[in-house]
Amino acid sequence: MEFFSHYYLGIKCVHIVAIVCWMAMLFYLPRLFVYHAENSYNSEFVRVVKLQEKRLYIYIGLPALVLTILSGAALILADPQVFAGGWLHAKLLLVILLVAYHFSCGVFIRTLGNRSCNKSGKFFRIYNEIPTLFLILIVILAVLKPF
Repeated sequence: MEFFSHYYLGIKCVHIVAIVCWMAMLFYLPRLFVYHAENSYNSEFVRVVKLQEKRLYIYIGLPALVLTILSGAALILADPQVFAGGWLHAKLLLVILLVAYHFSCGVFIRTLGNRSCNKSGKFFRIYNEIPTLFLILIVILAVLKPF
């Protein structure tokens, strides 16, 4: 515990950078799904988009997700009293839901890739807004600590 508290600000920096990278992936990947769904007839375009989707998810999204969770856990270990507030429980619930959203993106990569996805571009445009709503709520909870 003392190790984590000694490096608290460094861990916090890593956490913030990891969140930014993870959120960038969560914002952009569903936009690729829109393009994929709306251009399914164009095989060359789909080939390129499928490659972009997989690379974004595997090489940016997954490492950023893992680093976000590990650094977040380290921050909690560094200051266990943070659990005294209900705000952290609410924030962690939203983070768990965002992780579920992340993995649902992986499912869409597979279903779009094997042409078994029947979702429209309009669906993915709406789906693309979910991480923004979660981010707003998480930031409000982290900054204001309302309860």
